[in-house]
Amino acid sequence: MTRLKADLSLLLVTACWGISYILIDICLAELSPFTLNAWRFLGAFLVAFLLTPKKSFHVNRDTLKYSAYIGLSLLFVYSGATFGVMYTSLSNAGFLCGLTVIFTPILGILFFRKKPEAKLVLAVVLALAGIALLTLTDDFRLASGDLLCILCALAYAVDLLITEKAVRKPSVDAFRLGVYQLGFTGLFMLIPALIFETPRVPVLPQSLAALAFLTIFCTGIAFVVQAVAQQYTEAARVGVIFTLEPVFAGVAARVFAGEVLSGKATFGAGLLLCGLFILEIDFKKRKRQKNS
Repeated sequence: MTRLKADLSLLLVTACWGISYILIDICLAELSPFTLNAWRFLGAFLVAFLLTPKKSFHVNRDTLKYSAYIGLSLLFVYSGATFGVMYTSLSNAGFLCGLTVIFTPILGILFFRKKPEAKLVLAVVLALAGIALLTLTDDFRLASGDLLCILCALAYAVDLLITEKAVRKPSVDAFRLGVYQLGFTGLFMLIPALIFETPRVPVLPQSLAALAFLTIFCTGIAFVVQAVAQQYTEAARVGVIFTLEPVFAGVAARVFAGEVLSGKATFGAGLLLCGLFILEIDFKKRKRQKNS
């Protein structure tokens, strides 16, 4: 797999997550947050395991260890996002959860001494401006859920960096890492669900359909593809690609809920796309071709 194919795979994952907001909203009509996430991740693990039993059954200690680390970080990611939305505005939540694009290169510099490329810095700036225009309203203000959304963004940056470190190790199998992180996340979600909620299974057809799509496509396939694709790209690049999630969410809202993006939001989506294109252009190669 080339880096371009890896980035395109991650773009498809981002599209699935953009659609997931509408599906989560449908499921929350019947399920509590921890319960929803527990069924979502445990179901995804079961599907992935049953579809690939020969590849999934034999797993080594290092792969399990990093799967547990990632599962713990995803517990904070999805708890922060779910409860953050409940206690702040959607515009604040969309912007603050998108700060992963800023936290990822910063943490990479602090912990791994990774100096970002100039075009990555430009892409991050464009992405941040794009997220702000796409998600923020004129009355942006701090709310009680804002800290939870910032925690979500920070935890997801940690997740990307742990995944990048794990898939670089010869002893870690990226595919099995993608499968087992789902199981650990589901178990970690089930614990607070049993303590603070009354777990139940959805019975409404629309909830069951939404949960099935979330489980199979937005979780099972998406997280396995992310783990495999990150062998061929960098965490900071992944963070920029994932900033397109609000764009896909906006398109899904337009198609399924009839919402229309404002001119400001459309311009913000354009900046996000510009950042992605800049990230994908090999300026050094183009310069060499021009000079030759």
